[in-house]
Amino acid sequence: MSPLSDPWTTASAGDSFRSFFDAVDQFFDSLGDVRWGALLLGLLAFGVYLSLRARASFHILRAAYPDERFRFREIWGAYMAGYGFNSVIPARGGDLVRLFLTKTSVPNSSYPAVASSFAVEVIFDVTMGVFILTFAFTQGVFPKPPDFSDLPAFDLAYFAEHPRFGLFMVTLFGVAALVALAVFSLRIKAFWERVRQGLTILYDRRRYVREVFAVQLTGWVFRFTAFWFLLEAFNVGGSVKNVLLVLGVNAVAAAVPFTPQGAGVAQALLVKVFAGSAAAATVAAYSVGQQIAIGAFTFALGFGALVAIFRVRSFKEIIALGKEDRAAEADKKRDRPPRDRPPRDRPPRDRPRPAG
Repeated sequence: MSPLSDPWTTASAGDSFRSFFDAVDQFFDSLGDVRWGALLLGLLAFGVYLSLRARASFHILRAAYPDERFRFREIWGAYMAGYGFNSVIPARGGDLVRLFLTKTSVPNSSYPAVASSFAVEVIFDVTMGVFILTFAFTQGVFPKPPDFSDLPAFDLAYFAEHPRFGLFMVTLFGVAALVALAVFSLRIKAFWERVRQGLTILYDRRRYVREVFAVQLTGWVFRFTAFWFLLEAFNVGGSVKNVLLVLGVNAVAAAVPFTPQGAGVAQALLVKVFAGSAAAATVAAYSVGQQIAIGAFTFALGFGALVAIFRVRSFKEIIALGKEDRAAEADKKRDRPPRDRPPRDRPPRDRPRPAG
């Protein structure tokens, strides 16, 4: 029997949804116990964390395009929009929003270079993730990977229960990547030159440490602070251990991005991890309340950035703009004048001014 036709799939999915919505009920039942002051401080600290991440991204792009003039305002807006849409769109669809908005904010940039600049940010995430997960797995409360199949989180439990299917998917993506390389082999040299351009800052280690790693580390301190206050807001209790366990949960949830913010995975792991730290109802309310609070806050920031900075009012409009940009690039490569398009019913964006 194939994994896709396994009766376990339906049962596990049902358990996952049931567990999640039970936790949602617990959250709304305990709204009166939420410490709103701590919640507000936590969200403000999380906003500072995202802004510092956006600043690191701006420095990476400045290194890649030293002769172009663009503002931090647009890079910040693109980062917030991408993160905000990831809060409501599964499979990290917000990353595509951020890619398009960033690319159109940096004159004469290319999608490969901008995408590879995003990869520079992952170096810090992997470095911190190794230490955090090492700590989490040694505390005796974090489930080991073989035990993930027992969690009421369909996506995580499914791959833990069917490791061969997981290996098949990894192999499939690898083969697809090789096929793509073969198809585009005629243009592969130009492609890799653009990719290297996005990684420019890595060739200057001191600048990378000063303008990227140190900025991300400062942002991580604000992220740590944010989760401390969120734990206090939902009466679980802030402590160094508890915050590091939450960050470990987020690291695992980020690896299974089939739901917005890895919702089911994060909720199931948080309930398991904090089972002995507070009452079951309190832990269940926190597991969902934290995700709802961060999701609503970041989506509001992201949508506000779209409207105020990019004059965009919907995800559909972003898709239309992306198609126009790709068509304009195709015309440019063929040395044609841009195709005539109907005027848009929105005011034009301000032209980029010198950074600073």
